[in-house]
Amino acid sequence: MQQRDISLDALRGLAILAMVLSSSIAFGILPAWMYHAQEPPPAHTFMPGLPGITWVDLVFPFFLFSMGAAIPLALHRKAKDGAGLLSILLIAARRYALLAFFALFTWHARYIALTADVKPATYLLQAAAFVLLCFQLYRPAGPQHKTTWTIIKAAAFLLAAGMLYLLPFKGGQGFSLYNSDIILLVLANMAFFGTIAWWCTRRHPVWRLGILPFVMAVLLAAKEPGSWTADLFQWSPLPWLYKFYYLKYLFILLPGTLAGEWLLQHNAATGAAAENAASARTGRIAVLAFAVIVTNVICLFGRHLLGNLALSVVFCWGLYLEIRKVAHPRGALLLRFLQAGAYLLLLGLFFEGYEGGIKKDPSTFSYYLVTGGLAFFMLTAFYCWQLTGAGAAILRYLGLNGRNPMVAYVSGNLLLLPLLRLSGGMTLYSDMQRHVITGFLSGVLFTAMVSGVTVFFTKRGWMWKT
Repeated sequence: MQQRDISLDALRGLAILAMVLSSSIAFGILPAWMYHAQEPPPAHTFMPGLPGITWVDLVFPFFLFSMGAAIPLALHRKAKDGAGLLSILLIAARRYALLAFFALFTWHARYIALTADVKPATYLLQAAAFVLLCFQLYRPAGPQHKTTWTIIKAAAFLLAAGMLYLLPFKGGQGFSLYNSDIILLVLANMAFFGTIAWWCTRRHPVWRLGILPFVMAVLLAAKEPGSWTADLFQWSPLPWLYKFYYLKYLFILLPGTLAGEWLLQHNAATGAAAENAASARTGRIAVLAFAVIVTNVICLFGRHLLGNLALSVVFCWGLYLEIRKVAHPRGALLLRFLQAGAYLLLLGLFFEGYEGGIKKDPSTFSYYLVTGGLAFFMLTAFYCWQLTGAGAAILRYLGLNGRNPMVAYVSGNLLLLPLLRLSGGMTLYSDMQRHVITGFLSGVLFTAMVSGVTVFFTKRGWMWKT
């Protein structure tokens, strides 16, 4: 992606690294706001009636939002070349299949021969699974050696299928289609349905947003047993692959496609030249946008609902006053981000009292709307930092991770953890997780190692594509 779009790469990179960090810090001993709000320490027992969100609950929505924004960026050339719906269906179906396989294979690879007597060979098999993924998902940039790479990829898939068929997994059981990584399975469904929704409404974005009330109607009406909407909600031709329940995340992904379209239009208006608009105003816009995010996380977690609503309105108004003075076309782009983000956020805050308060799990309408709105504010902050040059090194670093998120997602479980266990480094890692400060630092260290692997792959052009 070109320099002018590094803000979107950085948003994706922030999301994937925060995802790794949240799963690698010590459990049970850190403050409650360091974990999912519905799984508080020390027992981390799931409490579905506990309202609120933490920074951890923003990670997946931010990634979904950036995934949605990437759809028009990836397919706009197809649209310009006059590609038909069938061509896009094939692209979407291919990605659906790859992500679904990714979800199945990575889940089983994490639980290869998980018994009381784990042997070194187990960890070597997990590392071998990572190597197979490298060959399955790597796509050469040019046409060179295309036939050779096709054969290699086919062999990697066959070896992976053999591994799934022959090896024992968690609990000594064999392969099961119903055991898969739920995050990747949701992404597979979003990639397919989001791509089709965008393609069919690319000339009429309002129609795309018009899809969402129908999804909401099914989710709400399905609570009435015996209704046809309940039957639609429950129906699935392949229950292990698709559930209508997954479509609730379109409330985050489809607004993200708007952000991608607006970036495309902005890039066309400004040309290919890298932008540089260092000014105090763009810096203030970034700070105010970030303040909206921090305020909502703190206040929604602490249940200061009216104060949060008031502060959100004040910050949004302050952003409007600053953005309207920014020259066109940058100002027009930032204003669009503000309008969309403020609308989603405020609508979500008005929904907050419904379904027992905002919650990630079970997810509420307030959660989809609030987190989708906050994603717009995070993108605004990154875009302004990109313009001013402030934190340029951080944005570039996050962008390197964001360009190769699938490597970051699996390298911890399938490469680093097996190597730590084989080398004895797992003992040190486990010892660090017994105390508050070192328990947090252990997560930071592990995330840094994952990031190092990801950046290494990205700089060498070893991109995993789905």
